[in-house]
Amino acid sequence: MQVYHYNDNFLLENGGSLPAITIAYTTLGKLNEDASNVVWICHALTANAEVEKWWPGIVGEGCILDPSKYFIVCANILGSCYGSSGPLSVNPVQGKPYFSDFPMITIRDMVKAHILLREYLQIKKIELLAGGSMGGYQALEWSVMEPERINKLFLLATSATESAWGIAIHTAQRLAIEADPTWKDLTIHAGSKGLKAARAMGMLTYRSYNVMMKTQVDTDAEKLDNYKATSYIQYQGDKLVNRFNAYSYWLLTKAMDSHHLARGRSNTLIDILKKITQPTLIIGISSDILCPVIEQKHIAEAMPNATLVEIDSEYGHDGFLIEAEKISKILENWL
Repeated sequence: MQVYHYNDNFLLENGGSLPAITIAYTTLGKLNEDASNVVWICHALTANAEVEKWWPGIVGEGCILDPSKYFIVCANILGSCYGSSGPLSVNPVQGKPYFSDFPMITIRDMVKAHILLREYLQIKKIELLAGGSMGGYQALEWSVMEPERINKLFLLATSATESAWGIAIHTAQRLAIEADPTWKDLTIHAGSKGLKAARAMGMLTYRSYNVMMKTQVDTDAEKLDNYKATSYIQYQGDKLVNRFNAYSYWLLTKAMDSHHLARGRSNTLIDILKKITQPTLIIGISSDILCPVIEQKHIAEAMPNATLVEIDSEYGHDGFLIEAEKISKILENWL
């Protein structure tokens, strides 16, 4: 993991600012002689810059995105708790963590930070810009903000705007966090029980009925409590609480809600998408209820050089992380 410190005032889309920002990032492989092998991967909500760990089978030695062939960059998003500036960071002006005082950010603010890192790394062209889910939000925004820098796009389980369905889910998750009596305590553990409940809600949108029926059904007809499905949801909630932070989760779901490519631009959403002319591979997951395939169809129908492929998978939204073999074959053929 590497860190880039930007020590100037960082202006935010909402008119606020941060006195400085830190960006945590990783690079894999080496830049080739003509600098034509850059792959930049934007991560989703609770992931981080260590892309080999959260996208195994796609990124790594012997994979479709192999560091022996590509120079791969992944940066932790602004607002997260994995090294980039976020609620747990120390406010350099006040000398104490921001916690709930960290300002609201948008997807565009995250991309603006990515651009600062791109400039710092002296990358002039990105051969392939990739992202799934919230990572796709960033990739789409970046393609609008710096179209001349990006040659190809690879988008998975994503959309051009946050849907009313997605906003409703995030609102329910934030209500769970806000209901925790420790929420907004000035500690890193504030809202932990609420975060566990929010993750439980999230898991129901990440997976599918079929997967739960295959893996979490109890065969004991006499059972009255302690069901496998209950244990599974409890485990997933505890797992996130142990590695993430409620302040960041609350903030980043707000940022996701703000996602709209047409905001502040004097064009309709369709017109904006029509201007994204890079060759683009879009993958949707058949069982995804969080960001269903209809969202990817809207993008593909408007973008002039887009190819849409639907993967038949029972893993729901998480299919973009799990179906490595299917995704790799599709990406290889398209490339």
